Amino acid sequence: MKKNARLGIIASVSLALVASTVVVASQASAADVVATAKTYVANSLSAKSGFTPPAVGAKAQKSGATIGFVASDLSNGGITGVLAGVKQAAKKLGWTIKVYDGQATPSGRTTAMNAAIADKVDALILGGTDATEQAAQVVAATAAGIPTFGWHSGPTPGASLGMKTNVTTDPLVVSRTAASYAIAKSGTKKFGVVIFTDSQYQVAIAKSDAIAAEIKKDKYGTVLEIKDTPISSTSQLMPAIISSMLQKYGSKFTYFFGINGAYANGAAPALQSAGISPTGAPFAIAAGDGDSAELNRIRTSKYQLATVAEPLYLQAWQLIDAINSTFAGVKIAKWVAAPGLIDKSNVPKGDIFDPASGYRNVYLKLWGVK
Repeated sequence: MKKNARLGIIASVSLALVASTVVVASQASAADVVATAKTYVANSLSAKSGFTPPAVGAKAQKSGATIGFVASDLSNGGITGVLAGVKQAAKKLGWTIKVYDGQATPSGRTTAMNAAIADKVDALILGGTDATEQAAQVVAATAAGIPTFGWHSGPTPGASLGMKTNVTTDPLVVSRTAASYAIAKSGTKKFGVVIFTDSQYQVAIAKSDAIAAEIKKDKYGTVLEIKDTPISSTSQLMPAIISSMLQKYGSKFTYFFGINGAYANGAAPALQSAGISPTGAPFAIAAGDGDSAELNRIRTSKYQLATVAEPLYLQAWQLIDAINSTFAGVKIAKWVAAPGLIDKSNVPKGDIFDPASGYRNVYLKLWGVK
């Protein structure tokens, strides 16, 4: 009996030691998540690299070409930003950009795609138009000898879904950056988040899923809800949604993420009506695109804390270079630009995040034009 008693005591002590080790490891792991996020955010805010494209491409091709631009939604600041950059770059090559308005609906985008194909444009850019949604039209364009290219038209950068290339930052990097900002800001304080996405777009789902996964790594963070809300309807829907969530979650509602800045814009009236300070919780963080309205909200501290901005003009020039390379029959450069984490500490003075990397000169030299 005494022997059994001693064995029991030894077993109890061993279990206690194991439990203590697990608790300490868990605490260390939680601290590591926060520390890692703080380092990542600090590095992202000061980043200067990732914005210079490789000097690989072709001399200017096909002067006089007409490039179709099928805009998913012309009220989207990211899309209009890219369109402005595309026009700027195309002009250097003597090309014309013809815009087709998708009117923010699947049927509107199909009509726009069909119109561009019927017009026999020389190449086609899907400006935020999902290539999976428009798969039949991408096939039709290819059959008609019209190469297609995308901006935010699929969940990953590079050739896919019938497109010669899809230009975007890495959605997982964008999501990690956005989530890390909230984790770093909160530190060891508990916080809750709502994530807004739009299931019409694969890239949106990829972003929102990745944000949720990052938040769940932090013991202090809780994903309260992932809300599917069309980007095109944020101004109409967000006030009521935000009002409802303020009542539902109360003080637990610390941050809300949008897969672009339209959600923050739509939420602002409801936050103001609820008497919430422009600099108070719930804090808005956008996982793209960094348009002029977002930058202004951040600059003036009005209902948006940060954004993970796309270098829109740089991506536009990258698209034009991809088309030029395709016309020349050479491989499209495999390169993905970095996103830019922006808060009030580093918000640019202009209306767009346009890194001073000399990318325009790189492309102009490649094309042999001025």
